[in-house]
Amino acid sequence: MDYHSEIKNDSKNKQAVENGSLTSVHEQEIQIHSEHPKHETSLGAEQIGQINNFPITNSLLNTWIVVFFLVILGVVLRKKVKLIPRGIQSIFEIIVESGLKLCDSVTGSRDKSWKVFPIVFSFFIFILLNNWMGLLPGIGSIGFIESSGGHQTFVPFFRGGTADLNTTLALALIAVVTANVFGVVTVGAYKHINKFINIQALAKIPSSIRKDPAIVIVNPIKFFVGIVEIVGEVAKVASLSFRLFGNIFAGEVLLSSIAVIFAFGLPIPFMFLEVIVGVIQALIFAMLSLVYFSIAMTDEEH
Repeated sequence: MDYHSEIKNDSKNKQAVENGSLTSVHEQEIQIHSEHPKHETSLGAEQIGQINNFPITNSLLNTWIVVFFLVILGVVLRKKVKLIPRGIQSIFEIIVESGLKLCDSVTGSRDKSWKVFPIVFSFFIFILLNNWMGLLPGIGSIGFIESSGGHQTFVPFFRGGTADLNTTLALALIAVVTANVFGVVTVGAYKHINKFINIQALAKIPSSIRKDPAIVIVNPIKFFVGIVEIVGEVAKVASLSFRLFGNIFAGEVLLSSIAVIFAFGLPIPFMFLEVIVGVIQALIFAMLSLVYFSIAMTDEEH
C-alpha cells in the first residue's frame, strides 16, 4: 500500500468513527496511529529482548559493551608490555603508580595495596566508562517504538549502565562481600566474625567480674555494638548503590530536560559537567571500597 492510499484509508476511518460505524478496537488502532510516541526517562531499565527466559535490558547491553571493550583493551596492552615502557604503556604505568600511592595512604602498607588495588582500580575504570558511555551520541536516542495500553513509547537500545540500580547494587554487593572475604583471609575467621558477633566480650565477663565489676556493663555494650556493625554492612551496600545510581540518573534526567528546552548548544556545558561528575562518582565509589577493604583487613585491637 502506497502513501496516498494510506492517507485515504486514514481519512475514511476517521469519518467512519464519527459516523459510529467502527468498533472500539478500530478506534484504538487509529488513535495509536495518530499519536506521537512518548520519550520519557524511566526509573528502571527497559527490556529490549531476551535469551530464553533471561531478559536483556538496554543498560545491560551497554554494560556488556564496556566489559567487551575492557577485555579487548587488556589483551592488546598485555601483548605490548615491554621492559622499557614507551608511549601508552608509560601513561598507564604513571596511572597505576599514582593509584598505588593513593592506596598506600589509606592502607598504610604496599603489601595490602597490592592485594586490593586490582579490585579497586577495576571498579574505578568500569564505573568511569559506564558513566561516560551514557553521554555518547545515540545513547538514549536510538531505539524502537513499542505500543502498549493504547500508547506508543520510545524504547532506546542503549542506556548508561550505572543509571540502572541493578548495576550499582551488584557493584556494591561485590565490594562489601569481597571486603569481608579479605577480612577473613587477613585477620582470621574468628577475629573477623567477632567484630560483628562479639562472643569474646561476653565470655570474659565470668572470669573478669571480680577484678573489674564494670565489665558487666561495658562488655554487653560491646556485644550490641557488634550487632550495629552488621546493620552498618547493609548500610554500606545501600550507600554505595544509591549514591552512584542517584547521581548518574539525575544527570541523565538533567540532560534530557535541557535538551527539551533548547537542543542546540545549551546542553554542551552540562555535558562537560556530567563528564566531571562521572569521574568524581567513580573515584568516590573506588575510594569508599578501598576504605572498606582497609578496615576489614585491620585487626580490631589495632
